[in-house]
Amino acid sequence: MRLITAYNPPASPARTRPAERAPLRVAAVQQRWHRDPAEHRAALLEGIRLAAAEGARVVCLQELTLSPYFAVVRRADHPEPAAPEELLTGPTFTFAAEAAREHGVYVHASLYEKAPAPGGEDDGLGYNTAILVAPDGTLAQRTRKTHIPVTEGYYEDDWFRAGPAGDDAFPLVEVDEARFGLPTCWDQWFPELARAYSLAGADVLVYPTAIGSEPGFPGFDSQPLWQKVITGNAIANATFMVVPNRIGAENGLTFYGSSFIVDPYGRVLAQAPRDEPAVLVADLDLDARRDWLELFPFLTTRRPDAYGPLTVTD
Repeated sequence: MRLITAYNPPASPARTRPAERAPLRVAAVQQRWHRDPAEHRAALLEGIRLAAAEGARVVCLQELTLSPYFAVVRRADHPEPAAPEELLTGPTFTFAAEAAREHGVYVHASLYEKAPAPGGEDDGLGYNTAILVAPDGTLAQRTRKTHIPVTEGYYEDDWFRAGPAGDDAFPLVEVDEARFGLPTCWDQWFPELARAYSLAGADVLVYPTAIGSEPGFPGFDSQPLWQKVITGNAIANATFMVVPNRIGAENGLTFYGSSFIVDPYGRVLAQAPRDEPAVLVADLDLDARRDWLELFPFLTTRRPDAYGPLTVTD
């Protein structure tokens, strides 16, 4: 597994006074899905081990961490339909908690969460949920994916319901002196979501991801657009973005990896290749957010009174 590091963060161009917070070392693990569960867990654990050995405080894993990407087809057409799991007693939390305790790090993971519909009925859907597990093996935070794709090869509307709106939509969790938000994959395309997290004070957004080829457009490579929009949202909201994608071919999709970590100035601190396992480890200069927002005060010069059209759904 390739180890790619970015230590000693680049200088913050807009800095006018010393940093008040120490750099935070984070990691992203890029892996394919292995059909054998033991082999798959071993591959992920090797990535966590490598990151922890490099001093990473937080280790981030791909979307649907222990699962294949089953949403490539609709539920009725799937030969082995996935079943949602319990948040705190299912295999994903158990795996993350054991790894967190063993290596003394925060482990970020993603799962298909079993959850009844808001009215209490069982509609067969669950949540696409990101979790952060503390080094003592307890749940530090969980966040349900807000936006659900409905495109060919990514039929998530047939498996997941959107995370609830309201106070629970954009929760933060503190790790040392940093505030993390935990959205998921499709959320990364929406500037409104990154702005909501930034307004809440997020320093770092983690986007566990499963993205690759477009079945209806086999000649179209969306990777450059994907990276540009996340990077643009980082700049516009003064947040670090940690983006672990998966690699490999699954049921007709080929995931393009390219996992990366970008800073509030849009600088890519570390990037993985498209087609091989990798661990990215980078130091984040947390006060780069402060510096950039002092020079370009995006949050304080907004015009919420003019944003009514953003809430129109017709």
